[in-house]
Amino acid sequence: MNDVATGIISHFAAAISGGSLYRQSSFLLDHLGKPVLPEWFNISERPHLLRRLASTPFDSEGVRTQDLEIVQNGILQTYLLTHYSGKKMGMQSTGHAGGIHNWLVQSNLTGGLTALLREMGTGLLVTEVMGQGVNIVTGDYSRGASGFWVENGEIQYPVSEITIAGQLPDMLKISWR
Repeated sequence: MNDVATGIISHFAAAISGGSLYRQSSFLLDHLGKPVLPEWFNISERPHLLRRLASTPFDSEGVRTQDLEIVQNGILQTYLLTHYSGKKMGMQSTGHAGGIHNWLVQSNLTGGLTALLREMGTGLLVTEVMGQGVNIVTGDYSRGASGFWVENGEIQYPVSEITIAGQLPDMLKISWR
């Protein structure tokens, strides 16, 4: 996964963390069981993979970690809860004290980048972002970027020195508020 995708996924993880949710400081509050990403998008967690950096049998509170489906077909399946945040929300810990463990990000689309560009049709393929303009409370997003302009599913020309700005839910095409 490239740095652009990793950044978006890390902001997503912060938005579904129990600490953000019980403080009501996440634009994804009350989105459990609802679409939060495109329907072809999946995130699973595999904390017991051998010889992987984030593998662990227990989180930092001693809660046993387990394989989890975080997002399945674009639908949020679970929040990332510690014992404390789970208790504050009336839910059980999901074994996330100390962070996430070996996330696998997968697509239901076949054909890789070519299929994604075809699905997009016209738009911007972002290859680099700059700055820190992400607010997980409101979902506001504003960052400098560069990449390639795409029309009819094909790369047309490079683009640089632009700003991507908007609401993350709108950008991810999810229902919110």
